[in-house]
This record gives sequence, structure tokens and C-alpha cells, in this order.
Amino acid sequence: MKTLKFKTNIKCGSCIIKVTPALDQLAPEKWNVDTANPAKILSIETDNADEVVSKLKEVGYSAQLLAE
Repeated sequence: MKTLKFKTNIKCGSCIIKVTPALDQLAPEKWNVDTANPAKILSIETDNADEVVSKLKEVGYSAQLLAE
């Protein structure tokens, strides 16, 4: 597995609480959102970028894969 990075619209702690169940299904304890970064970067250990985008969309957030 590799660590992928996504630009997101996850802006605060409340947002992180909302996305936690979805992201924990993909990579429990192996993801992080840098809300201090203007691009709100999600780093997650996974091989499936489409699955991350889909899971976040299900809970009302967007994600765009950044170049590796």
C-alpha cells in the first residue's frame, strides 16, 4: 500500500468527526487531514484513490487526488 494525498474540503474538527467512520472503513488509523494547510490535505494509506473519493462523496465532501 502507498500513501496517497488528496485536496479536500474537510475544514475543521467537526468535519473530521463526520468523515471518520467512512475513512476508518478504508484505512483505520492510517489517515490524517491537515486542516492547517489551505488545501486541507488528506493523507491516507491505500491503493484505491477512487474508493477514497467515493467514500468522501457519500458523506458530503470532495477529494481530488494530488500528483504523486
